[in-house]
Amino acid sequence: MNETELQRWAKTLEKEKGRPAYLLIADLIDEDVESGRFQARDRLPTLRDLAAALGINYTTAARAYNEAKRRGLIESHPGSGSFVKGKTVSLGPVKGGYEMTMNLLIEPAIPTLIEQVRDSAIAVLAQRDLYSLLRYQSFGGGRHDREAALIWLDRRLSNARLEQVLICPGIHSALVGLMTQLVLPGQLVCVESLVYPGMKAIAAQLGLTLHSLERDMHGPLPRAFEEACKKGRVAVLYLNPTIHNPTTTTIPLSRRQSLADVALRYSIPIVEDDAYTMLTNEPVTPFADLAPELTYYITGTAKCFGPGLRSAFLHAPSKRQAQRVAGAMRALSVMSSPLTDALVTAWIMDGTAEMMLKAVCNEGAARLKLAEKYLGRNRISGAKGAFHLWLKLSKASNWNPSELAVHLRSVGVSAVASAAFSTDNNPPEALRVCYGGPISRDTWEEGLQQLADIIDQPAFLLSNTH
Repeated sequence: MNETELQRWAKTLEKEKGRPAYLLIADLIDEDVESGRFQARDRLPTLRDLAAALGINYTTAARAYNEAKRRGLIESHPGSGSFVKGKTVSLGPVKGGYEMTMNLLIEPAIPTLIEQVRDSAIAVLAQRDLYSLLRYQSFGGGRHDREAALIWLDRRLSNARLEQVLICPGIHSALVGLMTQLVLPGQLVCVESLVYPGMKAIAAQLGLTLHSLERDMHGPLPRAFEEACKKGRVAVLYLNPTIHNPTTTTIPLSRRQSLADVALRYSIPIVEDDAYTMLTNEPVTPFADLAPELTYYITGTAKCFGPGLRSAFLHAPSKRQAQRVAGAMRALSVMSSPLTDALVTAWIMDGTAEMMLKAVCNEGAARLKLAEKYLGRNRISGAKGAFHLWLKLSKASNWNPSELAVHLRSVGVSAVASAAFSTDNNPPEALRVCYGGPISRDTWEEGLQQLADIIDQPAFLLSNTH
């Protein structure tokens, strides 16, 4: 911010002496963001410099910045100063592709486990009528398969009912079906300011508008959600509340209760994408328990057994709503694969799924410990059992997240820049790093060593060596 702009602010304060100065300064910041005079990450004057330039006291300057922060216009970092966040926007339909680098499941190299998975799969083919697995079936899965899904859902939901359960060909396809069913033209889908890229791709394909909600370390802010609801165009709230992709945040109970309260007061359906929930041993209360009459709860097997078995379990708020969603899903994908359903059912019923899940979680915890060793706990956010972490870059590194992600992928580290997840045009200086897929723990450790060396080098030094 230059001296001329400060002089303009000072003149405005002089003209409008009847208004509280702290509110007027916040309004001026808002106007300058809207007009484009301020861009994201522009540095603001220190409180003392602002007070001196505008002829106000330090307390008034502090109140002004606090008000601007409350409105989501600026952010402050101790020791670094205050910076403009830029405009929080509704992300309308966008042409072109989205970053869809997949978050790959850990593949445990345990011979006995691999043998059990193989034997169980062979048994399904040996014991079932083959042609019954190759025929059309009603959308939502057969009764036996839905009973197995209910056993899986009972690990999280306190009151799951069979008539409200649908088996879908993957979480992503379930989300497509729900968005076509729940969102009318001109309505908004509320999402966090960092969201699963697949949701951005779905919105682009269907022509939906995503409304970005400001978030903090605990997830989306209830105040931001309520402000959007007050405007009357919100169709649905989409959440990935447990081991969030990309930040690994699990929304605490108090925040879940506050968000559910807003949804209940405004009758806003909640789509709860709980893809990673089975990877945590921590007790979590799903939104489907807090607002059962509004929540479409989805979990699946891709993050537990492997993405090759794309099977998802959707629990609708009621039997009638399950039937309506089934109709929409039938038009989009006809049905889930009976062969896939049979395999998943067998693995749930014979304990193979539980063994696989424990192996994935144990290996994930071990790989996270290695990441903490090489990168330091202050640099990363992670969750035991998960297979991705959130790497925060320091300003001293001078790395652009997108450039760093490209470089890391070139040396075999699966990294995606924060911009791929951003819905508010203000991506943080961070990356999602995946440590799953067909790599061993030793290979991950080698990648970590490279990653630690690279991020500790200023970008311009590294570029000069190539």
